[in-house]
Amino acid sequence: MAIANFTEPTQQLTVESEVVIQQYNESPLDFIVADYAINYPFVYDEGDQFLLSPYRVLPDQRTRELLNNWIFQVWKMGEPVQTYTLLQRLTETINKTLIYNVREEPGVQSAGETLSLGSGSCRDFALLFMEAVKCLGLAARFVSGYLHAPLMSSQVGSTHAWAEVYLPGVGWKGFDPTVGDLVGTDHIPVAVSRLAESVPPISGSFTGTASSKLDVGVWVSEC
Repeated sequence: MAIANFTEPTQQLTVESEVVIQQYNESPLDFIVADYAINYPFVYDEGDQFLLSPYRVLPDQRTRELLNNWIFQVWKMGEPVQTYTLLQRLTETINKTLIYNVREEPGVQSAGETLSLGSGSCRDFALLFMEAVKCLGLAARFVSGYLHAPLMSSQVGSTHAWAEVYLPGVGWKGFDPTVGDLVGTDHIPVAVSRLAESVPPISGSFTGTASSKLDVGVWVSEC
């Protein structure tokens, strides 16, 4: 995080950042969940429950009812299922049933808005997935970063967002409902938070009578 304050008037502000990343998550599926958490449902142990409580805060009752009905279309209570399988099923369902839109507007749609509209941006899909996971009693958090998409490496991109779920024996594991799969080497995390609104890329204000315009360009390529 960087905070900048200015004492002199200016007409333009440019922020440039160039980062070289070395990835080690070559095999996203190479993980072992603790025995008691392999199948869903399970209950976090007492120590984890205390530490994870901020990441398990449930949405309001109306949203919970909406999400529980949506989850019921993906998985029915009592149906035997492995925890990873259920999470991957939710991830794929968002990817296959909702329409992805690039939204330049600030903020994140609520889970209810995304379901009613049938569309959203990556951050909207990440929040929907998070809220659904919390309704299942699991801990989830929001991740903001970048995505390396080889077919689009020459085009102007944008920041990307996904979610992580805490799995006993593994720790925080990333799921990307926008692409419908586990988070892997193409994902570059920059910030994580229990709240989606806590990690805006750039925020600020200005004084004066002039209007403002924000242009953003992101290029992610292999070295």
